[in-house]
Amino acid sequence: MKVGETFIHEFQFSQKDVEEFARVTGDNNPVHIDPEYAAKTMFKRPIMHGMLGAALFSKVFGTMFPGEGTIYLKQSLNFLKPMYVDTPYIAEFTVKEIITEKNRAIVETLIKDKVSGNVCTSGEAVIMNVNKIK
Repeated sequence: MKVGETFIHEFQFSQKDVEEFARVTGDNNPVHIDPEYAAKTMFKRPIMHGMLGAALFSKVFGTMFPGEGTIYLKQSLNFLKPMYVDTPYIAEFTVKEIITEKNRAIVETLIKDKVSGNVCTSGEAVIMNVNKIK
């Protein structure tokens, strides 16, 4: 990893994924799983759990960028726009700083709507990997 390096990962989730996330976490807020309820909200349709989208960051850090051996130490999150099922998104990771003596990196984390480019989720992560961050 080096400062300025960027990694992109495309993804989308289904309503079944949202329902499974609700089951596993116990977050059964009807705005996520009940179309009739959600229709009466400002969103007009069910929205995904913000943490479901953000959970993708863990997948990327642990398996793709930088990958195996990564320890996720910290994450800030800002939920800026709702996310919807069956919608293509891009997770974008940009290395902001390398702390070589601790094998750590500070990485900007974004989720963008692939079509509009709107940022739905933004934040910053601190990760450690003794083999890949030097």
